[in-house]
Amino acid sequence: APEATALSADLAAVGVSLSGLRARVEEFIAAPSEDVVYWVTRPPNSSDALINGAPLSVGELLAEKLYDRKESVIMTSATLSVAGAFDHIAERLGFAEARGVSLGSPFDFYESALIYAPPDMPNPNSPGFVDRASEIIADAAIAAGGRSMALFTSHASLRATADAIRGRLAERGLQTLAQGVDGPPQRIAARFVERPESVLLGAASFWEGIDFAGDSLTVLIVARLPFTVPSDPVFQARSERYENPFMEYAVPQAIIRFKQGFGRLIRTGQDRGVAIVLDSRIVAKRYGRLFTDSLPKTRVTNGRGYPVSEIIAKWMERPK
Repeated sequence: APEATALSADLAAVGVSLSGLRARVEEFIAAPSEDVVYWVTRPPNSSDALINGAPLSVGELLAEKLYDRKESVIMTSATLSVAGAFDHIAERLGFAEARGVSLGSPFDFYESALIYAPPDMPNPNSPGFVDRASEIIADAAIAAGGRSMALFTSHASLRATADAIRGRLAERGLQTLAQGVDGPPQRIAARFVERPESVLLGAASFWEGIDFAGDSLTVLIVARLPFTVPSDPVFQARSERYENPFMEYAVPQAIIRFKQGFGRLIRTGQDRGVAIVLDSRIVAKRYGRLFTDSLPKTRVTNGRGYPVSEIIAKWMERPK
């Protein structure tokens, strides 16, 4: 009967699924691979447990599935290099035999973008950081008439900042769009385009792949340098493969992420804007210079004592 045939097919599919699940659980518990990191997570407000696994290195897999099957492979991106070198990404992707060519940007960042690092920022881990960051973000958004996006690495900091600035900005006719509070990423991005008189507060999904060309975005704020949380199991396991995991893995990874975020500001040859970095480590730490050195040649200033509103106004009025 057709019903019996359909039931048989469904049972066969379930059997295949259970067989695959059994193999994965057996690998996780009884026969873990030395080349894979395993961990268990529990989603919020759920009693379910999720078993996860990720390769420590994808180089061998890419070589088997891609490199060895092609006469040539070309990788291109605006964010592959760190301080002008491709060593980090080549090692991570098993692309060690590759030749690297770094080409200049078609945009004149030196005349189009200004990086402002406020000199009086508290340490990002200090209790006063969110209050001071919120003050600067609000001042910047008011000076730019909205048209501002702040990038966060923590949803808790994002929400605290949104609470701190929303009322003050509303008094100026500016709306606050916070990811996870005022809607999901796609929705608040659409609302930002519809009404640029806004400040958008975004986390992971806004560091890349978002395009606000023209004068809809003139101020980009980086709340913290985008280092991976040290407790992340994949990060921990991969860090063990380096003699100096911070400088050889954590910093290059954060620089690539930083470049992705900075790339949201200038999207066409006519764009102009100010990038505000609130993380004092970009000037206080020796490795901070690597972040700015990894960008196209761009002006960097500490503001020379001027308030952020004047810095933005002078830069946006400056003839190119």
